[in-house]
Amino acid sequence: MSSCQASHSGIFSKARVTLLVALAAAFITASTSSAMAQAVKTAGTPPPELTRVDMYAGYGYIHPVNSDINNFFYQPINPSLVASTNLFFNRFLGVQVEGNFSRNGPNDSIYTAGAGPIFRYQKNRFVPFAHAVVGTARLRGPSLQHGEWGWGVTSGVGVDYILPFFNNRFAVRPLQADFHYTHVDFGPVGPDPLVGGLGQTFSYRLSAGGVLRLGQINPPPPVQLGCSAQPANIFPGDPVTVTATAANLNLRKKATYTWSTSGGQLTGSNETVNVVTAALPPGDYTVTGHVSEGIRPGEQADCTAGFRVHAYEPPTVSCSANPSTVLPGDPSTITSVASSPQNRTITFSYSSSGGQISGSTSSATLNTNGAPVGPITVTCNAVDDLGKQATATTTITITTPPPPPPPPVRPLCSVSFERDQKRPVRVDNEAKGCLDEIALTLNRDTTSRLVIVGRHSADESPDAAAQRDLNVEQYLSDEKGIDPSRIDMRTSGEPGRVLDSSLVPAGASFIPGDTTTFDSNSVKRQGQPYAKPKVNKAH
Repeated sequence: MSSCQASHSGIFSKARVTLLVALAAAFITASTSSAMAQAVKTAGTPPPELTRVDMYAGYGYIHPVNSDINNFFYQPINPSLVASTNLFFNRFLGVQVEGNFSRNGPNDSIYTAGAGPIFRYQKNRFVPFAHAVVGTARLRGPSLQHGEWGWGVTSGVGVDYILPFFNNRFAVRPLQADFHYTHVDFGPVGPDPLVGGLGQTFSYRLSAGGVLRLGQINPPPPVQLGCSAQPANIFPGDPVTVTATAANLNLRKKATYTWSTSGGQLTGSNETVNVVTAALPPGDYTVTGHVSEGIRPGEQADCTAGFRVHAYEPPTVSCSANPSTVLPGDPSTITSVASSPQNRTITFSYSSSGGQISGSTSSATLNTNGAPVGPITVTCNAVDDLGKQATATTTITITTPPPPPPPPVRPLCSVSFERDQKRPVRVDNEAKGCLDEIALTLNRDTTSRLVIVGRHSADESPDAAAQRDLNVEQYLSDEKGIDPSRIDMRTSGEPGRVLDSSLVPAGASFIPGDTTTFDSNSVKRQGQPYAKPKVNKAH
């Protein structure tokens, strides 16, 4: 086999070994990541935010595989320092700048610096990734070769675990497994095989360390804060509760609330505060809330809530009297119905334009003794404990007592004209007995009047009734001295040879019924009006 073929065969053999190592590392990384991700998913913790920049520093181990110059083989280098910075454009892709510092080999050292793409896939707190960088490489050894610059390639996989502390700013990288290739030309090989030659290393590199996570791919929505005051309309001294409701807070950060008010005193903290409004004058007031979970603008928010202090309203009162119309000396009950819009304590008092009123509750009594006839105005006063008052009035009317009812019309005796058939209209001696009683009654009650109603039988002329009235009237006036003006004469259609009489006291009224008056001048009288009294002769 030619030296060229042997060289290529060695290269391919080294590449296969390195590839197998990288695949094994990738399989271990993927398996570990899947198992740990399942554990976190079971725990139910919220996933951290995707970062913009990751900075890694770790302990490394480089193991060259069948890599030599002039049959001088490169040896494993331990320890090594691996550092990288990743800048991500989105949740998956980014660019990486990586450096490898391996200077502690027995007869060699490897330094690399390069850049290239990196791919990640975050699953909860685990972030598997794959990367490839191309750049410069400085190689020394493995014999007497001084350090020279060339180029190199690194590619591999790894996994990060985000620590649930410090706001997810730190992660550990338990494993990063890479294939590492360098190509450095040390010049022609001279007589001394210890110098010169082409330095090609095929290595696998394992590292582990810590990651600093900075920035976010998608900044969280800004914090928002809303405030509400309950109740929004109050009276001095009523409590007001103001509650803040925040949105888009980071649950892993502590939110701090501060409050201020344009009136009153604040008590409480955090999301809810109370406003002491005692002695606040009527007006509009504002409470301002502020929440902060960091110094960035999107981590702070303000809100305002207003409330209005109303002046206390005076009480209202209504006033009524029962009864509202009384006779002199009769009492009347005065009733006040009062209320306070703010349920203040109310006291009552009364005054009147006449009579005497007593009472200091919602009820009072008006005494009208000595008060003149006419209206009396009563004022009802209601005063609350703040001195605010209301008044109402009612009127009681004292009326003149009605006059006593007149005595009723009293029927007196009736005069019969049935006994003297020849002189049926004449007043006989028996009739005089009835008329004498009537005259005596009229003389006792000089203010009364006498109504006489004459009747006639069916076989008589209607004038018979009138003649009977005239004969009786003449007897009473001529023989008994009764003033004819006190006698009213009427006739009735009711049949009979009778004269009825009624005494009508002063103020009373005679109900005429079917009786009528007549013109005495138109009546033609016949015969003697009444029996003349007998005259005793001297013996």
